[in-house]
Amino acid sequence: MSREVVKSTFRSRARTVFTVCGSIYVALLLLLTIPSIQTHALFMNVIKLPLFAQYDNPEHYGMAPGKVANIKIVTPDNHTLGAWFILSDNVYQSMPFPPPPDAAENAVHEALTSQPTILFLHGNTATRAFYVRVRQYSGFSSRVRANVLAIDYRGFADSEGTPSESGLTIDSRAAWDWLIANGAKPEDIVIVGHSLGTAVASKLAVSLAEDGTHFKGLALLSPFSSLHAVVDTYCVFGFLPVMLPLTMVPGAADLFKSFLRHEFNTLSIISRVEAPLLILHSENDWDIPHWHSDAIFDTLLEPYLTPVASLPRNVTLWSTEEWSEYEGQLTLRSRERESLVTRTHIHNFGDMHEFESSGKKIVLVKALTGWHEPGTIEGVQDTIRHVFAFA
Repeated sequence: MSREVVKSTFRSRARTVFTVCGSIYVALLLLLTIPSIQTHALFMNVIKLPLFAQYDNPEHYGMAPGKVANIKIVTPDNHTLGAWFILSDNVYQSMPFPPPPDAAENAVHEALTSQPTILFLHGNTATRAFYVRVRQYSGFSSRVRANVLAIDYRGFADSEGTPSESGLTIDSRAAWDWLIANGAKPEDIVIVGHSLGTAVASKLAVSLAEDGTHFKGLALLSPFSSLHAVVDTYCVFGFLPVMLPLTMVPGAADLFKSFLRHEFNTLSIISRVEAPLLILHSENDWDIPHWHSDAIFDTLLEPYLTPVASLPRNVTLWSTEEWSEYEGQLTLRSRERESLVTRTHIHNFGDMHEFESSGKKIVLVKALTGWHEPGTIEGVQDTIRHVFAFA
């Protein structure tokens, strides 16, 4: 076979491959404009891992005997949610061993009135029994020494209903109300959100602020600034940008995003949170790039910095004096940031950046590792204990 024939065959097969891949890509994007499919792709609640979970048997997933109560929480719109209440080790280890099967149920009031509590709001897919989440409960209850309430949103695990942005907000408030009704004090509760749960947690925190409720703090693990920003930046396997082909067609990316039913826009509401805030991200997170956390932190810092003039569309129109003024503003902002933000390097763990806003602590931690599950890292658990002054 001649070289020309080989080249022709290769080009023909390459065109076929690109045509097929392009057709699949376009078909998937079109499918994602359908509301029901978009909802499934966002929440992925039909993936109920572990399969055939025994929610009334948390010991099967690694929790200590009698340490977890499998409870039900009814929302204001009459959906029943499944949840686990995990006792702080301070309470659990004060019990005789082995404890009776209903030890956790009987100790809920004592635990909530005597120990701080973490309200944990998980990300998309899987359930409260998923092994990665169980590792986090164990760390929070042992290293942080806090109780943990972990809920499954509507449509997840054994919870009733269908997930939506407003529905998840209602679910988080129902979980908060359950804690208060059973003896917890707001000043003893830290709201911890992970991934998708960070947007839910932020909305809950804003709602509490609007009600004049002061609570212990808010922790955002692997947050994203908004759903639109995630769509813009999401990469399959960390290096294949999903939106890149669309950006080559003027207006196509914006048209696609106009079909998004959910916003989950944390960036637009985070300044309304009136509680100490911890933002924590792993630098090797392939799912949500760590600059999303930078954007949230910078939004909170922005009011304390000198404004900078916007660059013109045609930068050649600026005079030498205008460029000099612009560079002076950037230099001043850099100095202001250095004076406002305290940076602490933690050997082999990462960097902590901290400043105060209206008397409340704002902390950004960039961990070197942890991927998309930083809550499983002991250093992260210790950071939560330190930032929120858990005893």
